[in-house]
Amino acid sequence: MPLDTSTYTLALLRLDGRRWNELRRMHAQISIQAAADGSSYLEMGNTKVICTVSGPSEGRRSGAGGGGGGGGDANATVQVEIGIAGFSGVDRKRRGRGDKRTSEMQTTVANAFSNTLFTNLYPHSTILITLHVLSQDGSLLAACLNAATLALIDAGVPMSDYIVACTSGSTSSYSTNDEAADPLLDLNGTEEQELPFLTVGTLGAGDKVSVLVMESRVQAGRLEGMLAVAVDGCKQVREILDQVVRRHGQRVLESVVK
Repeated sequence: MPLDTSTYTLALLRLDGRRWNELRRMHAQISIQAAADGSSYLEMGNTKVICTVSGPSEGRRSGAGGGGGGGGDANATVQVEIGIAGFSGVDRKRRGRGDKRTSEMQTTVANAFSNTLFTNLYPHSTILITLHVLSQDGSLLAACLNAATLALIDAGVPMSDYIVACTSGSTSSYSTNDEAADPLLDLNGTEEQELPFLTVGTLGAGDKVSVLVMESRVQAGRLEGMLAVAVDGCKQVREILDQVVRRHGQRVLESVVK
């Protein structure tokens, strides 16, 4: 199907043919591993993540490489382990258990879900979220958060609402100091290497931000526009994930009826 360029000139299209406010193709599945309490598979463009959830189960000590959140005898502890395959990126780099970037992502995911899950219902327990990154092409943290949300829903762990995440960036780098730069939604790997960007996670369909991570420099005047675009993108992601959950629930219901 040809692109409609009647109101948007070809010069303003991105390298992959998207407009500034378009998401990449998103595909997700639930219950892909029968042995796990909950599991999911998520694709955001060429970023591919598998997530499994174990628990709530009897509490155990934190592993050396896992990020933990919550805790205390009165609440369950959320632990996150992220494994990045050596073939997932262009550089073919194998990340060890003590990798700083991986540890930061584990802590971010654990803290986000510790504040969203009803951990008070499972004292002295541990909820283990394991994420396997098969392919990286931008929005890795957002993909991990979205995949974990689906896996927790599949495991039946009660939560206040979906945590959905998306990235946004600016069309100009910090050094150019271009105040007329436009925001971009859902950056791919090439765009993340060249442009400043942030990752936003929202709770439900509203504007409540539960995760905000930014590792690059940007002018303060652009930040508000980037944040607004990311929040709007999270609403689109939530609709997609909600459709996945509803379709899965319909299939389960039909199998029970038959």
